[in-house]
Amino acid sequence: MNRMTLDLWVGIFVAIGLGALLFLALKVGNLSSANTGETYVLKANFDNIGGLKVRAPVKSAGVVVGRVGDIRLDADRYEAVVTMNISSQFMFPRDTFAKIRTSGLLGEQYIGLAVGGDTELIKPGEAVKKTESAMVLEDLVGQFLFNKASEGNDKK
Repeated sequence: MNRMTLDLWVGIFVAIGLGALLFLALKVGNLSSANTGETYVLKANFDNIGGLKVRAPVKSAGVVVGRVGDIRLDADRYEAVVTMNISSQFMFPRDTFAKIRTSGLLGEQYIGLAVGGDTELIKPGEAVKKTESAMVLEDLVGQFLFNKASEGNDKK
C-alpha cells in the first residue's frame, strides 16, 4: 500500500468515528427523534416538576406521544406551567392525568399521561386539569428521617 491509499483509509475511519460520535450525541440529547409531524399543544400545572426538562418525552402507556415544549413559572399561582407538544394522531379524554415520572431510580424524568374514561376529548390548547407532581428524593428522605426521629422521641 502506498502512502496515499493509507491516508485515504485513515480519513475514512476518522469520518466514520466522527459520524458515530455525532449520532451518540444526538441520541443522548434526545435530538435525533425530532418530531416533524403535526402536533397540538396541551398545558398542565404542577406544584413541583423536579428535574423535568424541555424536550423530555411525554408518554402514554409507555409510548412516546409528544415532547415537553416549554416550562415556565406562573407568577400569580406560583406553579410550574408545562407546555406539551402532542402528536395530532393522539387525542386524550378530559379526565386524563398528567404525572411526572422517572425512568428507573435516577433516570430522566418524563410526563406520563394516564388516560381516563371520559368520552369528551381535551381540545388543543386546553390544560390537563388533573396532575401529579414529581416525587423529590430529598423530600422523601427528609420525611423518613423525621418520622424515625419522632418514633425515637415517642419511646422515651
